[in-house]
Amino acid sequence: MAPLFDIAVNFGASALANKTPEIVQQALAANVSKMIALGCSIQGSHDALTVAQHYPDVVYSTAGIHPHDAKTFDDSSLAALRSLASLPQVVALGECGLDFNRDFSPRDQQKSAFEAQLKLAVELQMPVVMHQRDAHEAFVEILKKYRSQLSQVVVHCFTGTHQELLDYINLDCHIGITGWICDERRGLHLLESVPSIPDNRLMLETDSPYLMPRNIKPKPKSRNNRPANLYHIAGTVAAARKQSVEMLRRNCYNNSLNFFNLTDNEDQV
Repeated sequence: MAPLFDIAVNFGASALANKTPEIVQQALAANVSKMIALGCSIQGSHDALTVAQHYPDVVYSTAGIHPHDAKTFDDSSLAALRSLASLPQVVALGECGLDFNRDFSPRDQQKSAFEAQLKLAVELQMPVVMHQRDAHEAFVEILKKYRSQLSQVVVHCFTGTHQELLDYINLDCHIGITGWICDERRGLHLLESVPSIPDNRLMLETDSPYLMPRNIKPKPKSRNNRPANLYHIAGTVAAARKQSVEMLRRNCYNNSLNFFNLTDNEDQV
């Protein structure tokens, strides 16, 4: 079976604290051969980098400021992100974007931080991992200003409507699908929409430790999701797209390698 690539792991989350060796070992045993450690703040980006440095060629990291932390964004933040982005383990900027659901940061500051990080991505020609929740119109308005100058962008943990999906596809975005699609209460619309994602724009993620697939059997004792569960998301997505699991895994793995500019990796399948 083709290997798997988890494009979003929150190693710094409290639920995963001090468990990195166990998590990575479980992932490798489940044929999840590559993972992206997300950076969602300056300190979080440094922590993600540390994980990547400990697991070369298995874990890579991002550098970014999540909309929840946009209130902390200033000129020094941009300098710190630029410095982190120069390191070989850091393969993308983000997680950045807009979150009008929780509004942990004022919306104007969210927009400013998002736009600044997109400008940096244009300058450095780096991929961007993006977050959007309940802010689609404002998110698209900002993204459209820079999309033609950006290299590659992914709407991470997509859970939106079919029209929102079409809007992102029209902007040539990659789409990250999580265990949300395995939730019979909230994910039914994703089962219907996921066949619309072009084969070369689909990627898989756990967003660990969040979004444990609800229909996984036997049901795990812990509610903390891990990259080792990515196989189940792959199976659910393949069924929804009426594709073989092998084809789905192969496409998503290669898409992820290409997105993060790891195309020379000998593991491409």
